[in-house]
Amino acid sequence: MGYVSRRNMSGKRTVFFVSDQTGVTAETLGRSLLTQFEAHDFDQVTVPFIDSVDKADEVVRRINAVATAEGLRPIVFSTLVQDELRERFSRVSGLFLDFFDAFLSPLERELQTRSSHTIGRAHGMRDSGAYDRRIEATNFALSNDDGSSTADYASADVILIGVSRTGKTPTCLYLALAYGVFAANYPLAEDELESGILPKVLAPCRTKLYGLTISPERLQQIRRERRPLGRYASAEQVGFELRSAEALFRRYQIPFVDTTSFSIEEIASTILSGTGIERRTRP
Repeated sequence: MGYVSRRNMSGKRTVFFVSDQTGVTAETLGRSLLTQFEAHDFDQVTVPFIDSVDKADEVVRRINAVATAEGLRPIVFSTLVQDELRERFSRVSGLFLDFFDAFLSPLERELQTRSSHTIGRAHGMRDSGAYDRRIEATNFALSNDDGSSTADYASADVILIGVSRTGKTPTCLYLALAYGVFAANYPLAEDELESGILPKVLAPCRTKLYGLTISPERLQQIRRERRPLGRYASAEQVGFELRSAEALFRRYQIPFVDTTSFSIEEIASTILSGTGIERRTRP
């Protein structure tokens, strides 16, 4: 009888993201590719800070062990820079996808210059000014979260508005951390929704407003997880709030996005594209 692994039974495939630094680049690029294979489930393992031959050899042994135990070759996404480390994976029992090899060689030929092969260039703090702005933007987002303070709205790049649990806070934090955008958010209260009038505190900042909405079914699900009892998560309340909020957006010509099937990254990108706010490069 042939060997049938536990992973084969579950239908999952192990994926390794291997990096000489944090692994953020390998994860981002690798996961973007994996999203194109919806029929497959993946167990994802990030192995950062592989900056020596000994560490590389240990990872190779780990990957080979998984291949033996599962009966399937793991998929390995790599952003290792040093040739010496990358060469250690030539004997790995997996599909080794080397992002740097794929892109650096063509760039070297085009620029007629050999790359420095320096570890950590992708995420090092090369621009302290940009880094400081991201920290300031994050503090701003925290200080101006959920309408807790409105005194600094004049300094905001964008103010997200919408009913409770539509993703305003995480989107503001992502905009701050990733792009240094000064983002505040304001929750629309029931009395404001009933009146259909834009809150007075938001009127002077009307051009900075951007609305978030969501499907009633998804909002009910989210609210039930937070507060299962009472009106908060009822179909009637959710339906009323969303209809009223979207009517307010249309009345005041406030652009808005449906966040139902969007990731935080996609919501943020949609907002930046729609507002024209500059995407400040990460330091």
